[in-house]
Amino acid sequence: MLSFQQIQYILTLSEELQFQRASDRCFVTQPTLSMQIKKAEEELGGVIFDRSRQPLEMTKFGEELLPYLRDTLFEYQKINEFVARSKGVFKQEIRIAIIPTVAGYMLPTMYKKWKDQLKNVQLVIEEMKTDDLLVAMEDRKIDIGILSGPVFDPNLRSIPLYQEEIKAYFPTEVKDNVTTDELRDAHPWLLNHGNCLRTQMMDFCGLSDTGMKADWDYEGGNIKLLEKMVESYGGYTLVPNFYVQNQSSDYKTIQSAVGEIPAREVIGLVSKRKEKWETIEQIIRTIQFEYNSNSLNKNFKLLNWQ
Repeated sequence: MLSFQQIQYILTLSEELQFQRASDRCFVTQPTLSMQIKKAEEELGGVIFDRSRQPLEMTKFGEELLPYLRDTLFEYQKINEFVARSKGVFKQEIRIAIIPTVAGYMLPTMYKKWKDQLKNVQLVIEEMKTDDLLVAMEDRKIDIGILSGPVFDPNLRSIPLYQEEIKAYFPTEVKDNVTTDELRDAHPWLLNHGNCLRTQMMDFCGLSDTGMKADWDYEGGNIKLLEKMVESYGGYTLVPNFYVQNQSSDYKTIQSAVGEIPAREVIGLVSKRKEKWETIEQIIRTIQFEYNSNSLNKNFKLLNWQ
């Protein structure tokens, strides 16, 4: 049987695919890590890592083994929880990942409420792009993913949280509404490739990626920076409605030719397992209560993130 440490070593090396980085994360020397991985392979009777490749690659045997190791590590952690509960020192860890264009307004609003309501919970919150978040959910590195839907995965439960209009920050436009045709004729300041808000709005507005990379390729999710670029150089940028703190006339409603208003549905992704569900449900309910009341509009055109 593998030891708890060997399981941790294998999982860490499967993420880093480089012995030195993995040993640093595990706080052991590289020879110690290599020896323990080799010993684990001998005990299992199969090679987990292809060492002839640089960086390392998982073998087919290793790839098929990983889900079982994650499940086993999870069960080990449940033992630690039981011991902590019995001693009266248990504090449940909930790991949350949020896409940048939601985290920018949700964390300042919800953090204190979560802290006040969840007395025996330690929140670990991280900003992640959608693709990274989905991988982290698959690898069971996070308990809740908050992102723009829809997401269809038979192993995950998708919970609608709220719907959110997407507006145009367009100070030079005098009207309250702008059409997608008008946006196509103006310069867009958009988030970087891989950001779902960028993809959603380019599809809705019929924008082309041709030539845009040379004009602007921002690696991040800082909408406030994009607004400053608009103020300095003209054009417009796209802003989720709940991000807007000062609902000034600079933020315009966008409408398609048939009167549809672009919006996204923000969802919570959780495992179908029941562990931690009571706390997870409490977090989800606080988000729904905060944002749901003013989010529904029959003219919304919900956009896919892909």
